[in-house]
Amino acid sequence: MKVAVAGCCHGALDKMYETLELLQRRHNVRPDLLLCCGDFQAVRNEADLRCMAVPAKYRHMQTFYRYYSGEKKAPVLTVFIGGNHEASNHLQELPYGGWVAPNIYYLGYAGVVRFRGVRIGGISGIFKSHDYRKGHFECPPYNQQTIRSAYHVRNIEVFKLKQLKRPIDIFMSHDWPRSIYHYGNKKQLLKMKSFFRQEVESNTLGSPAASELLQHLKPTYWFSAHLHVKFAAFMQHQTNSKEELPKATKFLALDKCLPHRDFLQIIDIEHDPSAGDSLEYDAEWIAVLKATNSLVNVTQSSWNMPEKNGLHAKWDYSATEEAIKEVLEELNHNLKIPCNFTLTAACYDPSKPQKHVEPVHTINPQTTEFCAQFGLTDINDRIQQAKEEGSVRGEYEEEEEEEEMDSTGSAEEPSEYNTDNSGLSSINPDEIMLDEEGGDEDLSTCSVDPSPDHPPDFSASFSDIRIMPDSMAVSSDDAMDSTNEELEKSGVSKQVEEKSLNERPLKRIGGNENGNSGVKKIKRRNQAIYAAEDEDKTE
Repeated sequence: MKVAVAGCCHGALDKMYETLELLQRRHNVRPDLLLCCGDFQAVRNEADLRCMAVPAKYRHMQTFYRYYSGEKKAPVLTVFIGGNHEASNHLQELPYGGWVAPNIYYLGYAGVVRFRGVRIGGISGIFKSHDYRKGHFECPPYNQQTIRSAYHVRNIEVFKLKQLKRPIDIFMSHDWPRSIYHYGNKKQLLKMKSFFRQEVESNTLGSPAASELLQHLKPTYWFSAHLHVKFAAFMQHQTNSKEELPKATKFLALDKCLPHRDFLQIIDIEHDPSAGDSLEYDAEWIAVLKATNSLVNVTQSSWNMPEKNGLHAKWDYSATEEAIKEVLEELNHNLKIPCNFTLTAACYDPSKPQKHVEPVHTINPQTTEFCAQFGLTDINDRIQQAKEEGSVRGEYEEEEEEEEMDSTGSAEEPSEYNTDNSGLSSINPDEIMLDEEGGDEDLSTCSVDPSPDHPPDFSASFSDIRIMPDSMAVSSDDAMDSTNEELEKSGVSKQVEEKSLNERPLKRIGGNENGNSGVKKIKRRNQAIYAAEDEDKTE
């Protein structure tokens, strides 16, 4: 089957789907599935905009709300993970995954599903070491800290995924696995993004948690986004025994969804022709969720996951064949994910602006149903209970005075990831900067566009679309002169490329480009939502 893979969507659903339709009209290629590697921005209304960690002037409504309201429907089944620019309050409603709109499915904090026999996994967010070992304690309304920490990867999600034993076909992460750049054309990457050099040479670019998952899961394909550059790599995994067959992962990072950017890729995936066309639960993943349910933590106290180190009575939470069989019996061997999408918030109405509505913490009926069916803890319900008891509120307002304890009650063990490396210390001209100390701009401010009366003209503004060759193999030799584009020449390559006639150039973000003396010192950089038109022409 044909699978389309997209990089950072940034809410431009109309453009993304119109690009796929153009591909079908011009080249008779129709994807069966669309995967999006984060920064999807499922923004339903103005309150959602305020829960998105970007400066206020970049909070735009975009077009997701039209799919949420039912005005439009995604023309292809879409599965996505979260990134670091999301309506976190919306995605938080679905910690185990669920439908954010008809035909658009979110994988949750971490998740595994099946489509036509293809096993697809993913982990949402980006890695930050200072939040990695905390629980999912955040809830709206967020403050300047929790609006960011809400999308930081947690060790419990990595631990759950590491319990999987059966092969994974496709895996998605927003940030790149650390070290993956050593398995691709590093010379070409640094030519395109010279400001990555320091992190590449010090081997600190990317997520160590994602790298750990890559080495453990060894999926056939791994897709990422976040750094706004296309990059391919081929990683041959080491075998643990002579009997184990060698495995390799084809890695691909996608560019952001902008005109003239290579943000979509089409690949052919082997599938089960006898399987249905419905998205399905993965029985092993459900069994792992059940096995690890006792580990759910909704506090910001740091703790380590169980491991074989003499401190934990149990460290193996992988699913037995019997446990997987029980899941199948519970579902009567019907793994189809129910189409139970439910509106949980008012949809944006351009004729009735609601710019000052406070975001609220919502219990989503999909999550309630899922947890009841499999006997799992509803994380948001647990947070609500803790808030009512006052424990979570106290943690928000006061710094912890007691020494942090791990899950066994013993003194805190050092984290295996002792530095914060998900970001780049160098300046990326393709990025939006956020102030680490003071936070970004006023959370109560949002910009809303476009309106249904003046929709954006995406019909004349499309990126390249390329068909993935059978092999993405590249050398790790730094002196290799071939480019990622040359990899694609070995297979079928098709491009769809048109220039926008109406595209308005957007300004690059600078430290103080408007001469505003009130701009705070920038200490942290995040990914850009938009870049200047001249950047597109030069890259």
